[in-house]
Amino acid sequence: MDWVYAGLGLVILLLAGDALVKGAVNLSLRLGVPALIVSLTIVAFGTSAPELLIAIQAIGDGAPGLALGNVVGSNTANVLMVLGIPALIATFHTSECDTRKNYMFMIFASVLFTAMCFLGPITWVHGLVLLAALGFVLSDAFIDARAHRRNNKTNGAANDEDEVEGADMGMPWWQIGVFMLLGLIGLPLGANLLVEGAVNIATDYGISETVIGLTLVAVGTSLPELATTAMAAMRNQADVALGNVIGSNMFNLLAIIGIASFVGDIPVADGILGFDIWVMLGASLLLIPFVFFKQNITKGWGVFLSALYAAYVIIILV
Repeated sequence: MDWVYAGLGLVILLLAGDALVKGAVNLSLRLGVPALIVSLTIVAFGTSAPELLIAIQAIGDGAPGLALGNVVGSNTANVLMVLGIPALIATFHTSECDTRKNYMFMIFASVLFTAMCFLGPITWVHGLVLLAALGFVLSDAFIDARAHRRNNKTNGAANDEDEVEGADMGMPWWQIGVFMLLGLIGLPLGANLLVEGAVNIATDYGISETVIGLTLVAVGTSLPELATTAMAAMRNQADVALGNVIGSNMFNLLAIIGIASFVGDIPVADGILGFDIWVMLGASLLLIPFVFFKQNITKGWGVFLSALYAAYVIIILV
């Protein structure tokens, strides 16, 4: 039954997170909140809601290793699995993208998080630093997006509400309310089921909560990114795929750990310090050829990245 609880919790989390994003986006636009602000805040935080709720639930249930393992494992999976598997379907023409600044922000966030881990346990003081860094990143994104929006208006671009994920200006009020309600009820319910099932599975099989977070929970919470990237591959939208991974990794490190640290201290397992965090950093550095040297993510790269992730999972499970 623990596997059923974990699987059911994961499905509820993913559906509830999607419902919350749709409801919150359309409610905000109806209330007159600029689409730019909605894109930078509500959508970004909403898509990270499953990981955040898992982290909070795990810390509250006395399983902080699950929370930290989920973030580190998700960031590794985002690069190796989320980019690797879709590249087997179609080549990402990343040579046409310019993600250098956001990538450097991601590397900065990764190094900052790593330093916090070695100064652990991660407390609310560390959380404040992480959230301050998040504020800086969001401010920079806001400035860039505002300049981009001005250029679009000058060139006669279409209404920017169409650029916001989940926006539907024709959605009735009752439907917005249903989406919001489903999201607000489903997220804590799904997080509770997934964490309870994952902890029990770890206990039954003699596996640490951290390892379960690095594998089962991390892969599960990376499924939305995998689905988005797979669609981007089929539509030849390399900028969407690479931006999705970079943005998700930044939010995982800065927002999720930053907020979760206010719920309780997060101890850092020796295994994460000695191995997993270095794998996460190494995976992040593997993006350098695509970001700076205009390399495309070909099927050969897809095989390489996917094989690396499979090897990593086998190593930590054996």
